[in-house]
Amino acid sequence: MHAEGEIEASVLSVSVPPPPAATGAAAAKASPPRQESIGAPTPNADADEKLWHKQNSQASSSVGMDESNRAEYLTIMDMPSPRAPGLSRKVSILPLIFLIFYEVSGGPFGIEDSVGGAGPLLAIVGFLVFPVIWSIPEALITAEMGTMFPEDGGYVVWVSSALGDYWGFQQGWMKWLGGVIDNALYPVLFLDYLESGIPAVHSGWPRVLSVIAITIVLTYMNYRGLTIVGYLAVALGVFSLTPFVVMAVLSIPRIEPSRWLVANLHNVDWHLYLNVLFWNLNYWDSISTLAGEMENPKKTLPKSLFYAVILVVLCYLIPLLAGTGAVPLNQSLWEDGYFSDIAKIIGGVWLRWWVQAGAAAANVGSFEATLSSDSFQLLGMAERGMLPALFARRSQFGTSLVAILFSASGVVLLSWMSFQEIVAAENFLYCFGMILEFVSFVMLRIKYPNAPRPYKIPGGTVGAVALCVPPTILITVVLAFSTLKVAMVSLGMLVIGLLLRPSLEYMERKRWIKFAKNLDLPELDDHEN
Repeated sequence: MHAEGEIEASVLSVSVPPPPAATGAAAAKASPPRQESIGAPTPNADADEKLWHKQNSQASSSVGMDESNRAEYLTIMDMPSPRAPGLSRKVSILPLIFLIFYEVSGGPFGIEDSVGGAGPLLAIVGFLVFPVIWSIPEALITAEMGTMFPEDGGYVVWVSSALGDYWGFQQGWMKWLGGVIDNALYPVLFLDYLESGIPAVHSGWPRVLSVIAITIVLTYMNYRGLTIVGYLAVALGVFSLTPFVVMAVLSIPRIEPSRWLVANLHNVDWHLYLNVLFWNLNYWDSISTLAGEMENPKKTLPKSLFYAVILVVLCYLIPLLAGTGAVPLNQSLWEDGYFSDIAKIIGGVWLRWWVQAGAAAANVGSFEATLSSDSFQLLGMAERGMLPALFARRSQFGTSLVAILFSASGVVLLSWMSFQEIVAAENFLYCFGMILEFVSFVMLRIKYPNAPRPYKIPGGTVGAVALCVPPTILITVVLAFSTLKVAMVSLGMLVIGLLLRPSLEYMERKRWIKFAKNLDLPELDDHEN
């Protein structure tokens, strides 16, 4: 028995080369390859023929953007996306809020370096101003584009629709790589908070084995389904944020507002300061890769983004105001993990242990949410024919085991990097991905202004361009402050992506690997007609 509203598994179509008589690019375009199915019981010949004719009719139809989206995408938004019988239920708004919270933030753990790098005043101002010039624009664009293209590919589909599959693949590569780098940080932060209680995990084999063990356990939990991950995020969020509420209340008698105004502009580590702010306030678009798993995404996605923005900003400001206002400033002590020491000063050892336990819980939540986003992105790309078919095969829990293992293995390989190195490399890659998103957002507004958009940012094309200006300026600043080492490593990763796409296409032509396409998804090429 599966949840009400679910429909039968979609058929994934595998490209099979046409008969020998039809060769060359022109022949392939004029006569699409026949399709066979994977990931489900093999249909009979009549069913194969129907699917083949269905693809032929889709490829040869000439419909406008408005008609195509109205006929296909509105149906997807009002109904659950095709899934196999017996899979878990769709994710509702409350778990979505906390999944966004963990993809973006996870709590104030890790923001201590903003005070260490710039002092209390700039740290507080930064977490007030950055959401306005970065988080809100990114969340608004995600709400519009995510409801326009409600499928698991998320931002990959946005860029593919505007710029073509090649750049859509590059977007997927940069975002996935940035997500994996980001996820490598959470075992590091987890162990940093445990060091004071368990010194053995500071370095060496105990640390390596701890990272591997944590990754294995959390990866299995992710495999069990997004619904479990969503409600786990809710429980972990409540547990990890509660000690900071207690700390804020206990700090009130100790607070001296003058401590908030301390600043020394001549002694600011701008590179560290900007990277910490940027890292803690980005990745709002990650939730778009789960759009195919949401209950009625045209309503739940914008609402969940709105509430998540409020939750994230408050979870930063309240601990910052409490910690910097109640404890005399020693700027050199403000580094990742210092909130547990502040908790001990304000409330005692019991509050310190609660904050450390909350840090562990927060890192579990962030790991799970990010791994879900990364793996469903790969699944969505495979359903669009950009990755091998094995990434599109869902387990009985609705997840892709191959995509999860592929993402988790990257986490283990990158976990040796330090906090600052991880943040810098991730931010560099993320900036390039966001540039593609902004360009795609504006291009779709210009090319298809009347396309159905269940959630539309007001202001027309001029408003769309204006919305992208402040975050684009911020991106330029972040890139300018990148170190040469981070820039070279990140650019090397970008070059790999530029070569990876044609390499996969070559392997597909040679029939070394199979690629699949979900025929239940709308054809993005219809927009060109």
